[in-house]
Amino acid sequence: MTVNLSKGQGISLQKADGGTLTAVRMGLGWQAAPRRGLFGSRTKEIDLDASAVLFAGGQPVDVVFFRHLVSDDGSVRHTGDNLVGGAGTGGDDEAILVDLQRVPVHVDTIVFTVNSFTGQTFAEVKNAFCRLVDETTGQELARYTLDGGGAYTAQIMAKVHRAGAGWQMTAIGTPSNGRTFQDLMPAILPSL
Repeated sequence: MTVNLSKGQGISLQKADGGTLTAVRMGLGWQAAPRRGLFGSRTKEIDLDASAVLFAGGQPVDVVFFRHLVSDDGSVRHTGDNLVGGAGTGGDDEAILVDLQRVPVHVDTIVFTVNSFTGQTFAEVKNAFCRLVDETTGQELARYTLDGGGAYTAQIMAKVHRAGAGWQMTAIGTPSNGRTFQDLMPAILPSL
């Protein structure tokens, strides 16, 4: 059963049977919004990029994104860059896989961000979502839908963080501006 998250809402990543998740996938999907023009509707390709920033004690220690597809320890892996989107309400356009059992003990938070590398704003995007899937079973656990557009080029979507012996996901949904995760660091830090 999927939980539709609202901004700031969190869910435990414990399984219904009391077990813990071992591997999750953060999926990102989007479509370019049609634009009205002189010759009717047209769609411009939008290049959104998913990134995962790994933190230890409030400090960034690693990142996974289209130019660094695997974390240094191998626990987090990006499946590859999608330059045009298109999945929208269907499957994932980009995905980041997290092997929760392999995440180093000192890493306490993983923040997932989305940026428009080509600088288009989210007003030009529709059906954007971030979802968390149990990678072992394929079951969608949580979904955060980006409602509305906006005159910003990035979104701090969600975080997965340690909660006792397990993990928890919290929807952040903070709009920001920047072409890469580095540009977003000042906006990410208050969300930790």
